[in-house]
Amino acid sequence: MDKRLLPLLPRVTKPGRYTNHEVNAKHKNWSEVALKIALAFPDIYDVGMGHLGFKILYALINGRKDALAERVYAPWIDMQARMEEHEISLTALESGFALTAFDLVGFTLQYELSYSNILKMLDLAGIPRRSSERSAALPLIMAGGPSAFNVEPLADFFDFVVLGEGEEVIHEILDVVKNGKIQGMTKDALLERLACIDGIYIPSLYNPLYDDDGRFVALEPRNPGVPRQIEKRVIKDFNHLPYPEEFVVPYVEVIHDRVIAEIMRGCTRGCRFCQAGMIYRPVRERDPHILTEQIARLVESTGYEEISLSSLSSGDYGDIGSLVRDLVATYEGCGVSVSLPSMRLDSFGMELAQEIQRARKTGLTFAPEAGTQRLRNVINKNVSDQDLKDVVQDAFAAGWSRIKLYFMIGLPTETQEDLEGIVDLAHKVLAWGKESRSARRRAEVTISVASFVPKPHTPFQWVAQDTMDVLRSKQAFLRERLRHPAIHLSYPKVEESFLEAVFARGDRRLASVLERAVDLGCQFDSWTECFRFDLWSQAFRDSGIDPHLYAGRTRDVLEPLPWSHLSAGVDVEFLRREWKLAQGGIPTQDCRWDDCSECGVCPGLRVANALVKEKHVE
Repeated sequence: MDKRLLPLLPRVTKPGRYTNHEVNAKHKNWSEVALKIALAFPDIYDVGMGHLGFKILYALINGRKDALAERVYAPWIDMQARMEEHEISLTALESGFALTAFDLVGFTLQYELSYSNILKMLDLAGIPRRSSERSAALPLIMAGGPSAFNVEPLADFFDFVVLGEGEEVIHEILDVVKNGKIQGMTKDALLERLACIDGIYIPSLYNPLYDDDGRFVALEPRNPGVPRQIEKRVIKDFNHLPYPEEFVVPYVEVIHDRVIAEIMRGCTRGCRFCQAGMIYRPVRERDPHILTEQIARLVESTGYEEISLSSLSSGDYGDIGSLVRDLVATYEGCGVSVSLPSMRLDSFGMELAQEIQRARKTGLTFAPEAGTQRLRNVINKNVSDQDLKDVVQDAFAAGWSRIKLYFMIGLPTETQEDLEGIVDLAHKVLAWGKESRSARRRAEVTISVASFVPKPHTPFQWVAQDTMDVLRSKQAFLRERLRHPAIHLSYPKVEESFLEAVFARGDRRLASVLERAVDLGCQFDSWTECFRFDLWSQAFRDSGIDPHLYAGRTRDVLEPLPWSHLSAGVDVEFLRREWKLAQGGIPTQDCRWDDCSECGVCPGLRVANALVKEKHVE
């Protein structure tokens, strides 16, 4: 931590965000390492500290003798004001050195509404925003994460982007940068060398083309040696992938402050709205014996009292029942609990739930996503009303009293009947709770309703988002029909979902909008108290950009897309086929258990799904 911040700490909220010296933090001697990397998370410490990818990269880099990794998070608004008042630049937590002293600054692209924070952090660090404006004396600015699969709105700000999983490629990057320093390479020469690494995208090596109507036409390589498509990196031997033996333990309360064990990576359920289910394919599992050893080391090194078994759908892990029972039996006497953060209705087992929540019955959360079976078939959410009824009735009978259900509005083909289905399900769940006499308290139902956002690399990537007025009317309908003391309704601002859709489907022209928005004062857009849609609207006007052309326009399935050069391994023909099946309300089965869906991932990346039938792999 920069010592100049010490006198400022009594003047800001939660000063523990900025104090460093947490348990297991790494402090290396700068004079003894060749490479310095700042891992930058574009949100506050409380949020970034729980991010698993951040923890993994921190451990991997610091595990090298020739490199160090330090952390930097977005300071909250009150700290920013104090820093600007005293002319203190943004520094890394561990050493307190300015970001300009590092060789690399790597940003995590987790969510579109964090983009303004990236530019603000560069401003606070005294680093020019655009790659073209930065000299070789400044660090290379890199990025990775799920939003990298359409990084085009941010392309002008990054020197290079990592597509896919980072555990292997980070070492290749560091080796190239290290050799580049030794050889005294220019920035351009170093970027050309990095471009030779699989999974690395250098935006400056491409030119976007637009037609007379302003529509994106193509992204053209600047020279013949530049690949037209970047394939994502994927870990083949997930079972033996290095995993941190220690997590940095904060002194303040943060989100996901627990042992996180990544039991599985990828999902083949094929929900047609879900970007994660597409870009993280194929499914790979860790052996339970390896997991128990990793967990034991993390519990010992951190002192945490909760173990979270993490994946996109933890209930789909092949041996989840045995793993949970073994962990509960091992740690129950130590006061350490086990949790499953991601469970599907059709993989939920009451026995498993009771095993996990022996000590206390917290609320149960499920995601039907849609109010009718017709619409669930459209989005390929292969759960039924009967699945929900069975699970909820069993839960109430076993003593639970609170159920939370996630839905979306604005899904493709949605009708009024589908909205009424959400209302009906909410009241049915409440009625099932009232029928049970086992619950310790009166039954309560929380309905969380998100607005659908069309995401790249999904079968719905071509679909227009509902207008904000239409979404508001749907929210108003649900608000009116779900008035009940035991039913609690929550939903985000439609403006937030609209902005998310704009940047999710955007191209490089949005860079000017983003810059203008930050200049006007936009930041922390995912925080309701900070979100200023009026300033964003002004930024679009000032830049001459119509945001509705990004969020609200249906695109032809043969139309070039700004992200087509960034491959998640899923064939576009598969996405087109899934979109056609969706329009007919025809579901697709999970290829781990049924026939191969021919998405192209396994043969294209030469990595097979866990439990996939042998005949499906070429």
